[in-house]
Amino acid sequence: MRRDVAQAIVELMDRGGRGALATVLETSGSAPQVPGAKLLLRDDGSVVGTVGGGRIEEVVIDALRGVIGDGKPLRLRRHLGHDLGMCCGGEMELFCELVEGRTPLYVFGAGHVGRALVQVAEAAGFSATVIDPREDLATPERFPNARLFVLEPAEAIARLDLDESAFIVISTHDHRIDEDTLARCLGLPRRYLGMIGSRRKVMRVYRRIRHKGGSQPFAGVSAPIGLDLGALTPEEIAVSIVAEMIAVKRGGTGARMTLGEEADRLASVEPDGER
Repeated sequence: MRRDVAQAIVELMDRGGRGALATVLETSGSAPQVPGAKLLLRDDGSVVGTVGGGRIEEVVIDALRGVIGDGKPLRLRRHLGHDLGMCCGGEMELFCELVEGRTPLYVFGAGHVGRALVQVAEAAGFSATVIDPREDLATPERFPNARLFVLEPAEAIARLDLDESAFIVISTHDHRIDEDTLARCLGLPRRYLGMIGSRRKVMRVYRRIRHKGGSQPFAGVSAPIGLDLGALTPEEIAVSIVAEMIAVKRGGTGARMTLGEEADRLASVEPDGER
């Protein structure tokens, strides 16, 4: 693998980005590249590497855009002359796959819910940063894999370098801190922003922010946070939050997938040759 492609993949994954990689598997006849050649398409549209240039590269890049969009790998085989009108005249087969880093998650609050949230989120492919000024809670022992900021949220926010891939969860020990943190986060780039609390608390926070002059829209905030699972314990609440974050990340609806009342009707249909 070319060093620039390898380095670009590492950098993409380190920042929690998303891209797609094409690898030449096989060639026959005259072809502009050899097996093993790679091209990386990053989520900002930039390209590193090459699979031969010209029309074949245009087709491959278009296929990689689809992989970034739906996450599904695919094989691509083209005759360079017959299919693409290239003068090479050979054939190429390529494999296109998703390249994705761990999604950055910023958790304000190192209490019971914060700890459970980080554990569940890390298992689901998120990379956590925990912010809490309480030295007895924001510890490596409680968060062995997370980056820790033992700071007040306001100070930490000033130091964080967030982008549009960031997921933010506000679950501090004080409603006033939640309010101030949410007000500061509303203007930050992010993919997801959620705050824990009852509907009553959320509306009180929204009104206080508006009363103080805040003008950022609340429509994109997930508050009360999480899916309605009837969750009670910190662990259950964490599952409901991570489930909602996965739905946002993957484009899901969060709806149940059961066949429900359709099950018996569908089961009575002739199996049409199925065994």
